[in-house]
Amino acid sequence: MNRSQLKRSRILKMAFMDSTSTDHGEKTEPFLIKATKIAIVVTLYWFISISMVFLNNYLLDSKELDAPVFITFFQCVVSVGLCLLMSLLSSLCPGVVDFPSLKFDPRISREILPLSLVFIGMITFNNMCLKYVGVAFYTVGRSLSTVFNVVLSYLVLKQSTSLYAVLCCGVILGGFWLGVDQEGVAGSLSWVGVCFGVIASLCVSLNAIYTKKVLPVVEGNIWKLSYYNNLNASVLFIPIMILLGELKTLFEFNRLTHAHFWGMMTLGGIFGFAIGYVTGLQIKFTSPLTHNVSGTAKSCAQTVLAVVYWASEKSVLWWTSNLMVLGGSFAYTWVKGLEMKKVQVPSETLLSNSEKTKGDPGV
Repeated sequence: MNRSQLKRSRILKMAFMDSTSTDHGEKTEPFLIKATKIAIVVTLYWFISISMVFLNNYLLDSKELDAPVFITFFQCVVSVGLCLLMSLLSSLCPGVVDFPSLKFDPRISREILPLSLVFIGMITFNNMCLKYVGVAFYTVGRSLSTVFNVVLSYLVLKQSTSLYAVLCCGVILGGFWLGVDQEGVAGSLSWVGVCFGVIASLCVSLNAIYTKKVLPVVEGNIWKLSYYNNLNASVLFIPIMILLGELKTLFEFNRLTHAHFWGMMTLGGIFGFAIGYVTGLQIKFTSPLTHNVSGTAKSCAQTVLAVVYWASEKSVLWWTSNLMVLGGSFAYTWVKGLEMKKVQVPSETLLSNSEKTKGDPGV
């Protein structure tokens, strides 16, 4: 075996075997195992997210049961139940299940109430948008959350945005309007669905702001926040359902006692609970930037699957609108990632120089 072959075999061994170590002498995870874990997590995120959208569309598209608020309410109830179940399992099997202990505190519930109101708006208008526009147009219909993030960051947090990020938002806006125009040309445009999508996008942005604001109330634990959020929403949805007459609609539903109906409803709630877990898992195994890129790619795959599944014929301009929205979203994520790195590097450099100055007796 010649020198070049030995070099190649050594590189392969370092890549696939646990023979590398960190600067502190700790062994790092083998590349192949790490890559496999990332692939599994990303695949799981895609599967649960896409399945949840299609399943919600199936439940909301029922001509026999026009009760979108009840469907959303039931999913919140399932999430509360799963949180309590996981908390119980964690206390019984502490070494196997890692979940915070949950005990209802009225004070915490009151402090989280503003977020819960935004959360109700977000999930309700998300589902209402999905009900009226379908899965294929759903990505475009709910594409303005990035634009609202920029606007609200400026109005509420007084944070300015770079020119490149604003240009990316301009591309998203252009794709949104082109998509609306092409839906109108195709005769499948629902202005009600578009309005719900815009409101849902606004609520998504507000939800992110309020989440950061109230996280300290639950000691930064996202599962406790999910528990109180869904619990508050479950209670607040009851008077809304009564006012909209959905309880009457529900009791007149001819499949109310069918196991299949409740099975699909429960499955929708499980997916709604699981999406929070796999989202955190994907961020943990990759990074926030990679998570956003993965979410954008997932939306593209979701749109293609919807068009193929329903055998829809779409124009070139319709596909262009989707590409503009997805491309603008991807570019915005990339620009913000680069900006964050530029902010981190100087601060790390200053810290390093400060430490060197303190450690140098000659200064």
